[in-house]
Amino acid sequence: MKPTIPPVPRPKLLLTRPQPASERFAAELRDDGAGSFDCVISPLVGIVASGPLPDLSGYMRLIFTSANAVEAYADLGGPSGLSCFTVGDATALAAENAGLVPRSAGGDADALASLIRRDRPAGPLLHLRGTHARGDLAERLTAQGILTDEAVIYDQPLGDLSPEAQTLLGAWPAVIVPLFSPRSAARFAETAGHVRSCWIVAMSDAVAQAMSVLRPDRLMIAAHPTGAEMRKTVAMLMDEARTLEGKQA
Repeated sequence: MKPTIPPVPRPKLLLTRPQPASERFAAELRDDGAGSFDCVISPLVGIVASGPLPDLSGYMRLIFTSANAVEAYADLGGPSGLSCFTVGDATALAAENAGLVPRSAGGDADALASLIRRDRPAGPLLHLRGTHARGDLAERLTAQGILTDEAVIYDQPLGDLSPEAQTLLGAWPAVIVPLFSPRSAARFAETAGHVRSCWIVAMSDAVAQAMSVLRPDRLMIAAHPTGAEMRKTVAMLMDEARTLEGKQA
């Protein structure tokens, strides 16, 4: 009789970004070779295109600081073929899919501002963003001699954790929760309810500070504020969770 081989533990992942972004993150984790895991998606921030788009004819280049902005731009009928700056590679990919021609800063808003300053593009530029944005990018660039306007093209209403997410947090040890913005992190801390044990991966110090009242069992901050670093850190914690669950089995 062959010996019974115990099943490999499957870490539990809770994703709180909007549904499309959460699905992309989970798929990219699997493509990266992160192994098997169970995933619950419970968006805490919605994306609602609010438009209309402003007249774009006077702008030399667009600026996008999230893939959500690109998707709202496309939903509002934004024309293809225009050049744009993007905060990172995921936003650049969304821009390519929308028919735009992106130049990626590969990082955060500070990296994007630095890229634009180095390039010194002929202005004016237009930053298309959501209702809630950090960094005052247009104001900073204008103060540095690069005329930049901004327009809000989508809203980001807050939501609550789903019953499935609440059950997972209350019942399962070592639920891994990646958090990407201070606003979603603060909302997670507000709505988490009873948490048995959660391991947080924060995209930045500001994100970690926004949910500090929660006091997670583990808190890791990505080495760089990029999707690739977030996935790398999440995969590292999933390996730890498999080891822990294997010992408890």
